[in-house]
This record gives sequence, structure tokens and C-alpha cells, in this order.
Amino acid sequence: METFSIAYGELILGGQPLTRLAARVGRTPFYAYERAAIDNRITELRAAFPTTIKLHYAMKANPMPALVAHMRDRVDGIDVASAGEMKVALDAGVAPTAISFAGPGKREAELHQAAAAGILINVESELELDRLASIATQTGWPVRVALRVNPDFELKASGMKMSGGPKPFGIDAERIPSVLGRIRQTLLQFEGFHIFSGSQNLKCEAIIEAQQKSFALAVDLAAHAPTPVRSLNLGGGLGIPYFPGNMPLDLAPIGANLAQIAEQARQALPEAELCLELGRFLVGEAGVYVCRVIDRKISRGETFLVTDGGMHHHLSASGNFGQVVRKNYPLAIGNRMDAPADDIVSVVGPLCTPLDLLGERMPLAHAEVGDLVVVFQSGAYGASASPQQFLDHPRVTEVLV
Repeated sequence: METFSIAYGELILGGQPLTRLAARVGRTPFYAYERAAIDNRITELRAAFPTTIKLHYAMKANPMPALVAHMRDRVDGIDVASAGEMKVALDAGVAPTAISFAGPGKREAELHQAAAAGILINVESELELDRLASIATQTGWPVRVALRVNPDFELKASGMKMSGGPKPFGIDAERIPSVLGRIRQTLLQFEGFHIFSGSQNLKCEAIIEAQQKSFALAVDLAAHAPTPVRSLNLGGGLGIPYFPGNMPLDLAPIGANLAQIAEQARQALPEAELCLELGRFLVGEAGVYVCRVIDRKISRGETFLVTDGGMHHHLSASGNFGQVVRKNYPLAIGNRMDAPADDIVSVVGPLCTPLDLLGERMPLAHAEVGDLVVVFQSGAYGASASPQQFLDHPRVTEVLV
């Protein structure tokens, strides 16, 4: 909530009061992503990290085309997870040399598309490598590849762990030397390694440890590479605070650690460009979800605000996108920001299911029909991560302000 300003009792987004922005959009519900907040986060990262560490945007966090176009000239690369996302990035004017493609189940058609586009393909299996080698042989195209590595360690305290033990992501680290040997027998252009251990982490020490281990692993594996490593993706994992007790990450120690890694890389991997792949951390706090109260009802002493939005638009806020124990996202009545939050209410949507819950028994300003409920921390894994066709309600609108 501290990302945005307040004036005359209203939340201000992109310089506009919320009620006026809602009138401009024309209907609720909608997502609004603020350009200035995104730019401020990138500036913060640039200041904290060494200039040799490149910033990539993991587009799966929010693939809105206008937002991707905004990112194009502000980050050093775009990481996609499907041919559909690749098209959005290319249409936005992102250079093919600045796009990488990861994902454990790339279809053959997608591999052909990616190879034809000239983007970097993060290889997730040995079969995928064979398919790409065949494409390179059949077409004569310079097919650029990096190996996604599944290390034997994880990013501790992560919301989602994506490495260590059996995983569908990447090739097990112990198999990488032999796979590198196979690349020597192909026409593939080897460029480096992709090591992504986990996401949504608020522990500096865990992030630092994973980055150190990832770099050390890359150095060890580079000894088996057919050509010098030119690209090393150290993953991401930087989280944002959602719930009471969550503290924002202190970027200073992470930046200091990256500076040490960058200095070591000058000797150990002199041709490698080091990058971090960040999604949620770049856009999560820059977005809000806005819905309108359409009914206020009391059932056996408990007050419900029924809105025109819900889990079909914002699965994460409903608690059905990875939460083990449901917790409330930060909410507010966006046109009553100066009113005391002394009304204990539950905020629900219009869907015919008890899962359609945005806020459960939480203190908010007194709201009536027509008021605007705002869900903060909604810039990542919102519209595109939600079942918008469920019960055939209208799809949500997205705006960049």
C-alpha cells in the first residue's frame, strides 16, 4: 500500500484518483499497473546491484502486452515460457537476442518457432536437446541453447521450490557433463546455463546462499562445456511482502554478494553475462485489482461485501493459488482511504462457490454499494493465472497507467 499515494481520501494511481480512473476504464473489475512504480523498482535494483548483473523480466508474472512493451527498454532481457509469450515479446519489439525460453514441456512446433526466431532456448531435457539438434541439422539455422540445470540444492524458505531432488524442471546436475559432451557432436550453439532454484523468497541469507551455490556449480560445469560460457542465468527468487509479519527484502546484502560473484566471474567465466530473472519482484507491488461493491448483506451477524470481482479474476488473492493456509491479501476501500478501518467484513465475489473469497473477516472502512474495493500486491500472477472462464462471468480489464 505504501507504493501509492492518497489524496482527498482516494487512492491515486498513475496520477489519477481511483474513482476517475474507474470512470476512464469504463467498468469494473479491472487491474491497474502503475508505470512509475515499476520504474522505481527497476531503479532501486540498478542502484543496489553491480552494473555487470543484467536484469531480465520473467514474463509469466504478468504478460500484459502493454506492460511487456514498457519493460522492453528498461530491462536487459525478457524470459518467456511459451511460444505465445514469445510472440508477445517479439510484437513488443524486444530483440530476439534479448529473449530466452524456458519450460519443461516445449512442443516440437514451439521449438521450431523459437529456433526460427533466433532466441535462446533453455533446454529442459535430453530429448528436447535431440529435437533441437535435428532442427539445426535440417534447417541450418544457428540454434542457440543453454542448459537448464536442476542442482542438488534448493532455495530454502521459498514459496515455490523448483530445484533439488526429483523435478520436472531442467536436467539433473550430475547429467550435465555428459549432455555437454553430446552437444559437441551437434550443430547447436551452446551459450551457457540457467539455474532457477525457487521463487517468492523473503530471506536474504537463503537467496545469497543459492546464488553462491549456483555460481560455483556453473563454474564446475563450465569445465565440460564445448565453448566458453557466454550466459549464466542465476535465477530469481526475490519475494514481496503479502501478509502481516512479512518484511520487505533488504537488497544491500544481496547486492554485495552479487558484486563478489561478478568479481569472481571475471576470472572464472570471463566471457559470461550474468543475469537475474525477476518477475513478481518487478511488477507485483505495482499493481492493484479493483472491484465494486454490488451488495452489502448480513448473515447471522456477519457482514459480507459482495463485489463484481472474485477468484475468477484473482485466484491468488482467493487463497487458491498455492497457499496452504489461506491468508488475506492487503485490501482497502479505495475511495474511503481516510476513513477508519473499523468495520469487520468479508469480501466475496459473485461466483456460486464458497471459494470465491477475497477477504475474510478483516477490518476495512465502512463500505456501501458502489464503493471500490482494492486488492494490493496484485501486479503479478493475477489475470493470466486465474480461471476467467469459470461460470462465464465477464473477463477482467487491464490498464497500464
